[in-house]
Amino acid sequence: MIQSMTGFGKHVVQLPSKKITIEIKSLNSKSLDLNARIPSTYREKELELRRTIAGSLVRGKIDFSLYIENTGAETSSEVNEVVVRQYMKQLGHIVSGNEMGLLEIAMRMPDTMKTEREDIDEEEYKVIKEALEEALKEINIFRTEEGKVLEADFEARIDVLKDLLSKVAQMDPDRLLTIRERLEKAVADLKTNLDTNRFEQELIYYLEKYDITEEKVRLLNHLDYFASTLKSDDSNGKKLGFISQEIGREINTIGSKANFAPMQQLVVQMKDELEKIKEQMLNVL
Repeated sequence: MIQSMTGFGKHVVQLPSKKITIEIKSLNSKSLDLNARIPSTYREKELELRRTIAGSLVRGKIDFSLYIENTGAETSSEVNEVVVRQYMKQLGHIVSGNEMGLLEIAMRMPDTMKTEREDIDEEEYKVIKEALEEALKEINIFRTEEGKVLEADFEARIDVLKDLLSKVAQMDPDRLLTIRERLEKAVADLKTNLDTNRFEQELIYYLEKYDITEEKVRLLNHLDYFASTLKSDDSNGKKLGFISQEIGREINTIGSKANFAPMQQLVVQMKDELEKIKEQMLNVL
């Protein structure tokens, strides 16, 4: 079962005096690109939190946010009196005004509030880790559901490619006959006497260059392999990407050898379907 790299997970825990909120968003990326926003109190735990997220989500552009909101009466913030008075003194040199007016302006300036650094509460951190696990479960469920949509789309497009390949196979004898007739007519127009056996040998050699039997067999095998990989236990977008490259290589070779307008039209349709697969492939984990 494949997974999408697009997802969202959120978990909220209400403690007696704090509200803890964890949000995780992910988009597609070639590798793991994790951006973390956490309170300074928990900076020393950032690497541990990152490892937990990386172990669960593996790949993608991920935004992780941890919010801790004080909902009780307690607060560790207080006015930084020294800084405020310095602001008021400097403002007094610039403009005239009463102290209340200067205070009001000064309080809008940076660093006017100071927060005493709190030690990490191990019980609170345990709650955070549990909340993170719940948010990761949510985002993985989201990714799996998105993956089901992608899988259904891939299966439908693989079926279309197989149908187009079947039409190519049905058309192939007529294509070779048309090429042969075209060559015979070209030689006849030259009004040149040729050795029949020699001409037949050259014709066979020429037609072999346009033979697409191997390409048809390999393309069908690649399509079957793609379909079976979709059903594997692990979501492997990179592997599916490699298979789609091989599918494209065979389609291109058939197109270059076709030399027959109706078959080239089918090849264009095959390329269009494959391009849509590749676009969606960018979202697969």
